[in-house]
Amino acid sequence: MTPEPWPAEFGLEVFDEIDSTQTEARRRAQAGGSGPVWIVARRQTAGHGRRGRAWTSPAGNLMATVLMRPAIAIAEAPQVSFVAALAVADLLDRCAPGRCTLKWPNDPLLDGRKAAGVLPDSAGRADGTLDWLLVGFGVNLASSPDDTPYPTASVAAVTGLAPDPDIALGVLANAWKRRFEDWQARGFGPTREAWLARAHGLGRDVRVQLPDETFTARFEGLTDTGALVARLPSGETRLVAAGDVFPVAA
Repeated sequence: MTPEPWPAEFGLEVFDEIDSTQTEARRRAQAGGSGPVWIVARRQTAGHGRRGRAWTSPAGNLMATVLMRPAIAIAEAPQVSFVAALAVADLLDRCAPGRCTLKWPNDPLLDGRKAAGVLPDSAGRADGTLDWLLVGFGVNLASSPDDTPYPTASVAAVTGLAPDPDIALGVLANAWKRRFEDWQARGFGPTREAWLARAHGLGRDVRVQLPDETFTARFEGLTDTGALVARLPSGETRLVAAGDVFPVAA
């Protein structure tokens, strides 16, 4: 993978060890830090994903969070998940061309197994705009955990070669900049179409797990706000704005 120049408008801070890049970025945001800045760790002692789930963070993988204060509405913040997933897909395409798909809403997969995690976080103002935005990225470059309820993969396991985390970070930072600026300039439509082109399980049955129920439905697409369109066996359509989605074995 060829190194890319660092995007000049973004700061960069690298820690040999930290509790979590996401936690550090949140501390800075709440203390008034402006960004845009990437916070990167060689190793995390308390990495976490969605809903506080532990995220294994060994050396050799990519652990980073970008802190920004963009001028966007709170209502648009959920779309950032799709922007971030596409940025990771751009990185994984450089490592393993043609093998990355995306599981709703923002899980990048390699050969159908989870290879990365994306964790957006934000806070809003009374006027309906964002105060700050964080996006955490964890990419399995050298290794992946084997104690998870879902299959995982690393770039090294899929290709036989673990990319240099510093080079991977530069590729990701540039991909994020391109994808984010495109979303801001053109709206969610092009991002939605690019995500659907990689959608894992599109047109097939999936299991949708919500806090109070679980059901099986056909994954038919995305709304213009990013909600999953699920067609029940009865023919009824349900829109899922948040939840966990898993493929159903054929």
